[in-house]
Amino acid sequence: MSTPPNQWRTLDKDLGRIVNVEAAAQYVSRPMVGLGISLAFMVIAGLGAALFFGGTPTSYVVVAAAVFGAYMAVNIGANDVANNMGPAVGAKALTMGGAIVIAALCETAGALLAGGDVVSTISKGIIDPASVADSRTFIWAMMAALISSALWVNLATWVGAPVSTTHSVVGGVMGAGIAAAGFAAVNWPSMGAIAASWVISPALGGLIAALFLAFIERNIIHQSDKIAAARVWVPVLVGIMGGVFAVYLAMKGLKKIVAIDLGTALLIGAVVGGIVYAITAPLIRKQSEGLENRNKSLKVLFGLPLVLSAALLSFAHGANDVANAVGPLAAIVHAESFGEFAGKVAIPLWVMVIGAFGISFGLILFGPKLIRMVGSQITKLNPMRAYCVALSAAITVIVASWLGLPVSSTHIAVGGIFGVGFFREWDHERRYRKSPAPANGRKIAMEERRRRKLVRRSHFTTIVAAWVVTVPAAATMSAVIFFGLSLVFV
Repeated sequence: MSTPPNQWRTLDKDLGRIVNVEAAAQYVSRPMVGLGISLAFMVIAGLGAALFFGGTPTSYVVVAAAVFGAYMAVNIGANDVANNMGPAVGAKALTMGGAIVIAALCETAGALLAGGDVVSTISKGIIDPASVADSRTFIWAMMAALISSALWVNLATWVGAPVSTTHSVVGGVMGAGIAAAGFAAVNWPSMGAIAASWVISPALGGLIAALFLAFIERNIIHQSDKIAAARVWVPVLVGIMGGVFAVYLAMKGLKKIVAIDLGTALLIGAVVGGIVYAITAPLIRKQSEGLENRNKSLKVLFGLPLVLSAALLSFAHGANDVANAVGPLAAIVHAESFGEFAGKVAIPLWVMVIGAFGISFGLILFGPKLIRMVGSQITKLNPMRAYCVALSAAITVIVASWLGLPVSSTHIAVGGIFGVGFFREWDHERRYRKSPAPANGRKIAMEERRRRKLVRRSHFTTIVAAWVVTVPAAATMSAVIFFGLSLVFV
């Protein structure tokens, strides 16, 4: 007996409702998957710490610190790594999936292969260890710094603001140090230099990125024969990139393998830059054959260099910044192991593993939000502009290291994006004023031109505000947490 057609329609409607309910359930539960995996990783980190310190009477302290260290590492992956991959994704040189895979591999390799084996427990010397009364007080101060900095980075990621994890740790250590030993324990000149870097980092990064973009526009984009100009200048720019990243990795990313001074690093950079230029020139000439004389064709030539620069930045970030993030955890492990605290301690391999894999998990699970914001929501990027941002980030770090300035890679990268956007605004306004009047005699009103800004002011305000309050907010949270821990455990 056949089923009447109206019953089929009823059945289809019911099945459609079930499918919609299932899709809605999956959509709602999707954020819980990342949270669940993160919690599982934190538990595994705690179990690993218990395995290494299970025989000590105070192993619970190290286990708790390992859990919070894993939490901090996940938050770094969710927030900090976006600065390296965001421009490449925003310029469509990489897909989101490709960016996450490359960043996860390079960050992990940088942390495990070239990560510093010794870290400052007091974050750039802002607290005098001698001012802390005893090792137990020091341990709880480091625990408070670890928890507060992780909570602040988590909050910043939730609101969509890329902040400096190093500055978060600095603020956490400062707040806990003040709570434990008073304001006299703080090295205020060091804090002044860090505060100055809030302005110096993004300004220098933005200026260098804007200068490179101006060079590219003048010598390639606005030339009558763009392809011929690209054949001349793109190999030069890629050679500069190769040399700069060779210096960057020699100074910042290979400290664990070999110590290299600035002069030697510059010599290495010059040699590598020349080799890269010699390899790139014929490749660019061959790649540019048959391309149309238009800006869209130029994007093809900058695509691969941009991907390579993003990968190198991620490797250097993993090598350079992970140690700072796990510094408080390393300090707690050292104090529990030897019953004393010191200005510099060795980082155990298992602590670096927590930092490296935590960053990868955080990037994979929560990183896309900040990658999209950095790559496409501040200003529109193409491969040329994103290339300028990446190159600016590496150069600024080198210059800052030479000058002895404590800078933030986050501030530099985002400052480079702002610099590119604001330069485009200035250049568009300049060209508009020089352009002849239209046939109808009407030009766009100033109010309308202001509305068409190329940099989103809402993101600019949010990010700058987050930068300014990072250290005081992390310090306040750390002081409160330290007092709470002291009341319960001391």
